[in-house]
Amino acid sequence: QVQLVESGGGLVQAGDSLRLSCTASISIFNNYAMGWFRQAPGKKRDFVAAINWSDTYYADSVKGRFTISRDNAKRTVYLQVNSLKPEDRAVFFCAVETRYTGRYNYAGEYDYWGRGTQVTVST
Repeated sequence: QVQLVESGGGLVQAGDSLRLSCTASISIFNNYAMGWFRQAPGKKRDFVAAINWSDTYYADSVKGRFTISRDNAKRTVYLQVNSLKPEDRAVFFCAVETRYTGRYNYAGEYDYWGRGTQVTVST
């Protein structure tokens, strides 16, 4: 069974940065695309960023502020979040997509999810 564990969230001030991490249990982690989504209170889960074996993808709302990367040796995907705003407050989830659909911005295309890490931004 695939397990994903996120970490790195916290309470920060507007303008601060965080680095979120997601470590996977699967030994063939580097074969799959990984994505980050976020869910604010009372809202649906939204796409943030994704990375496969060669490319990265971002939601328009985070381009230039967030950077996704991966370390296959550590089976870990990272999300560097800079210049945080109060509206970035959400639970951030990582997920793995094992079906090679390429539709990385659709939550339904991902097969396994972590439990999330909370990011709260104060003014």
